[in-house]
Amino acid sequence: MDGLLIDSEPLWSEAADEVFQRHGFRLTAAQHATTMGMRTKEFIEWWFDHYNILREHAPVTEEAILKSVVAKVAAKGKAMQGLGHIFNFFISHHFKIGLATSSPAPLIDVVVDKLGIRKYLLAIASAADLTYGKPHPQVYLNCAELLNSNPLECICFEDSFNGMIAAKAARMKCVVVPARHESQHVKFNAADLKLSSLQNFNELLLQTL
Repeated sequence: MDGLLIDSEPLWSEAADEVFQRHGFRLTAAQHATTMGMRTKEFIEWWFDHYNILREHAPVTEEAILKSVVAKVAAKGKAMQGLGHIFNFFISHHFKIGLATSSPAPLIDVVVDKLGIRKYLLAIASAADLTYGKPHPQVYLNCAELLNSNPLECICFEDSFNGMIAAKAARMKCVVVPARHESQHVKFNAADLKLSSLQNFNELLLQTL
């Protein structure tokens, strides 16, 4: 969802930077990229450990970041290029569509309603309360189960490395649409297909999968 359907990754970074500054540190763009796709709790604990911040501060920090992100996305979140195209493509091909995300319910609700895609989603699965988040495949397996679909017959679209690993671990085909500054990184070579935009997906590429 984040970074694939809606351009929210910069808003996540903005919110995290504002809150992390209260603890005396700020992440670089490269640091943000290494933890993209993680759940908020894991993201915070990762960087708290890195900067020797006591984990007892993590729950309040998580609440503050999530509240900020929801407000920012509601106010200025924009659809990623190709959103309408990709939904129209798979609807016209009679595919079932589900959403598998690391984000919690309050943000999911804001995003799907802002983008107007709720009626097209037959399943929504969140990793927020699972024992393990991405790169663990459970959220994708849960989504496939809700769709009554075989994971081996699913195509997943991802923008993050952690998400790609989760999809491949679930034995799904994975089409990755990385952020522009990461698009040439060799780590994305594990995907079945790499695109610069959802707008570029077509019938021929579907057949290759």
